[in-house]
Amino acid sequence: MEESRSHDTARRKRTLVKNAALMTDEILVQVEGLTRSYGEVRVVDAVEFTLFRGQILGFLGPNGAGKSTTMRLVAGVLAPDSGRITINGVDLLDEPLRAKQSIGYLPEQPPLYRELTVDEQLSYSARLHGLSRAASRQAMARIKQRCGLAAVGRRLIGNLSKGYRQRVGIAQALLHDPPVIVLDEPTVGLDPIQLREIRDLIRELGQDHGVILSTHLLSEVQATCTHVQIMRDGRLVYAGALAELEQHQQSTSLRIGLQAPPPVALLRALPAVEQVEDLGQGRFRLHHIAAAAPTQAVLEQARMGGWELWELTPEHAGLESIFIELALEREVKR
Repeated sequence: MEESRSHDTARRKRTLVKNAALMTDEILVQVEGLTRSYGEVRVVDAVEFTLFRGQILGFLGPNGAGKSTTMRLVAGVLAPDSGRITINGVDLLDEPLRAKQSIGYLPEQPPLYRELTVDEQLSYSARLHGLSRAASRQAMARIKQRCGLAAVGRRLIGNLSKGYRQRVGIAQALLHDPPVIVLDEPTVGLDPIQLREIRDLIRELGQDHGVILSTHLLSEVQATCTHVQIMRDGRLVYAGALAELEQHQQSTSLRIGLQAPPPVALLRALPAVEQVEDLGQGRFRLHHIAAAAPTQAVLEQARMGGWELWELTPEHAGLESIFIELALEREVKR
């Protein structure tokens, strides 16, 4: 079952990447030199990125990295101190009303009225988006079906589970069929079943729109996004396709097993080896310089020295380790 789920996830990811590759000729969002400060604290610092149709772009970073502020700036909720934001070819600062027509925005706390029913909430939101009564009815029917809300239209918002409230929040962001969808922490507090359903919905949206979402969970980006940008202290420290981030999983250590091991000093003297860890029973972990595994040297020395090599296993840094290095330890480039 787990193997089947893994293959299904991999297939969906390949489909998302393929869709993005086919549709990357249409720029939906262009951000240049985006900066925002609160007092003397600069929370967004010279951020630049581009979103194409067919991409799901994940903003990843620890709490306080500036993700939510960036989302609010892109959605037009906050004004930047400097920089330029173009939404579907329209400058957000010069023509805010026209630019916002191309944006569907779900903040971290969905702006819902608990005393309204789902239908009343969506009808109200549709009118705010400027849709006529006839267009509102058509949009509501389409979006309720797409977001899995057809059976709860008459239920009060306050009586819905958090997962359904998230669905309503996404639905009202989609009513006017915007090309750009901005989701701020869309899966916080959901149970595993709700989480899977919302992720499936976001992946579906990414096929026809450009989606930006913020999260502090690496698993969220891996399960949902085609591209990732990692923020630290208001700055981007990594930007690229998720597949490119996975390529950073270079070998960082080499586990070997020897029937007749030599003194540890000889292992430590191998090329590029920085540290030797004795695992017992003739097994050792050779920590080496990234992308410089001493595999060939181990094979040659084992043959010449009669070490009787029986295990040779490269060990790779996981994506979690790479994220921690980029988000918390790596010096931010100006």
